[in-house]
Amino acid sequence: MSVKIRLQRHGKKGKPFYWIVAADARAKRDGRFLEKLGTYNPNVNPASIDLDVDGAVQWLQNGAQPTDTARAILSYKGALLKNHLAGGVRKGAITEEQAEEKFQAWLSEKDGSVTAKKDAVAKAEAAAKAKALEAEKEVNAKREADAVQAETEANAEEVVEETTEEAVEAAPEAEAATEEVTKEASNEEE
Repeated sequence: MSVKIRLQRHGKKGKPFYWIVAADARAKRDGRFLEKLGTYNPNVNPASIDLDVDGAVQWLQNGAQPTDTARAILSYKGALLKNHLAGGVRKGAITEEQAEEKFQAWLSEKDGSVTAKKDAVAKAEAAAKAKALEAEKEVNAKREADAVQAETEANAEEVVEETTEEAVEAAPEAEAATEEVTKEASNEEE
């Protein structure tokens, strides 16, 4: 029986979630499996991977062949490195302590790079939020300025209308006054 380490799809449409499993190569993709080794969630940035490294190494030592994607995940989490170091221990090239020391050094370096990526993603999100907030503030300031300008124009129109109404109301009085002045002037001439 040939064993494969592969991904088993779960989750809903458009939101995949995978189990990393050791399964018979003849079994269906989402069918029977021998052991669940971990999970893989590509929906978050960076993708979250939980993996039983020791279990994966044991299956690799027993001859299980990972698929391409599973191989990339095993490499990312260090299972292939640990398998390689275990091979060196079996051959006598290095001791168990040296192998464990190398693996821990690699893990700490990997954790540093992952946290740096998370920090970069968080900074990028914060910068995008700040930029969107500034753009929104500019739009709001422009709207307020336009509203103030429209209000002053409306007030100016009201003042013009009031003055024209007063002028229209005062026009008959002014005409009457001018007529009286002209009558007086004509009376004085006679």
